[in-house]
Amino acid sequence: MSSARTAPEEPVRYERRGSVAVLTMNRPAFRNAQNSAMTYALDRAFYRAADDDEVKVVVLTGEGKHFSAGHDIGTPERDAHQPFERRAGLWWDHSDKQGAESRYARESEVYLGMCRRWRELPKPSIAAVQGACVAGGLLLAWVCDLIVASEDAFFADPVVRMGIPGVEYFAHPWVMPPRIAKEFLFTGDRMSARRAYEVGMINRVVPHADLADHALELAERVAEMPRMGLALTKRAVNQAEDLQGMHAGMDSIFGLHHLAHAHNAETGADSLAGMDVNAMKKAGSSRSIDG
Repeated sequence: MSSARTAPEEPVRYERRGSVAVLTMNRPAFRNAQNSAMTYALDRAFYRAADDDEVKVVVLTGEGKHFSAGHDIGTPERDAHQPFERRAGLWWDHSDKQGAESRYARESEVYLGMCRRWRELPKPSIAAVQGACVAGGLLLAWVCDLIVASEDAFFADPVVRMGIPGVEYFAHPWVMPPRIAKEFLFTGDRMSARRAYEVGMINRVVPHADLADHALELAERVAEMPRMGLALTKRAVNQAEDLQGMHAGMDSIFGLHHLAHAHNAETGADSLAGMDVNAMKKAGSSRSIDG
C-alpha cells in the first residue's frame, strides 16, 4: 500500500485564456470561505495578472456552488492566528500580539489593505458570482470593476448580528443607494441578483449555466480596448469615487468596525459576540429584501 499523500490543491487557481486571466477561488467544500492562505494566494494571482503583458482583463470566480461565504470563522483550515508576509501595509506581525493590537494589524493587511490594492489593479476586473456572496465575499466582488451574477446568486452582509457595522471594506453606500445600504445592513437579509441589478450594484444577471461563458465573453470584449485607455479610464472612475469620499470614508468606518470588536470583547464572550458559523446560520434565514 502506498503511503504517498495527495498534495493539497491550491486555494486559488490561475488560468490564462487568451488575453483574459481567470482567477478561481478553490475551497468549494467550505463555500470558498477566505482564510489567510486564500487571501495571499489571491494577492499573488492579481500580481501575476498585472505582470503578464498578455493579460488585459481579469475574471474572478469561485469553484463550486458559491462565490464566497465570507471570511473563514470556523473551518479546519482557519489560520487567522498564523503569521504571513505582510504585503499591503506596514503594520506589524499580528500573530504575537493581543486584542486590538493584533486584530487591527491583521485586518488592515488582509482585508482593507489587500482590497484597496486589488481595486487599483490597472487592468479591468470582472467578478462572476454564483450562489452565496456573503459578508467577506462582498468585498471580493466589490473590488472588481464589473459584476456578472447568475440568477441563483444572492448577496448579504449579516455581520450587524455581531454588533459590527458591516464588513471591513465598507463600500456599501457607494455600490448602492444609501437607504438601500441601510436596509441591507439593518436586516441582514439576502438581496437577490435581480434586485442587486435593479439598484445598480451589479451589471448583468444571466442563467447559471451561462455565467462562465458570459463573463469570459464580456472580458474579451473589454480586452479589445487599448491597454492604456482601459487603465486611465479605470483610474478616472476610481478617483471620482474617492472624491465622493470613498477612501476617507472607509478609513473612518474601519475604525468603527474595530470599536465594535473591542466592545464585544469587553462585554461578551469574544470579539465576534459569540457568533460562530453555526450561530450565524441559525440567526440567518432565506428572507429577502427584494420587496
